[in-house]
Amino acid sequence: MRQLTPVEVLSLAKLLEMETNALTVAQASLMAISDEQLKTMTQAGIAATQARVAGLQQFVVENKITAGYGLENQTQVSGEVQ
Repeated sequence: MRQLTPVEVLSLAKLLEMETNALTVAQASLMAISDEQLKTMTQAGIAATQARVAGLQQFVVENKITAGYGLENQTQVSGEVQ
């Protein structure tokens, strides 16, 4: 794979940050949901978001995308959320 540009790495870091934040919000809101259908849909959304975060983390690791742009902090944070 070609070397990512700094802009691409920054975009990847921000995407991972957004996904992690969305996952945190969804998990927190799950406790407040009383409707079973909505709860089921939210759980499915959480599972999908966890899969996206895991995929992004795998991409970062497999392609040895490293520091300098804040990615290592994002992977640590998202790993804690799961």
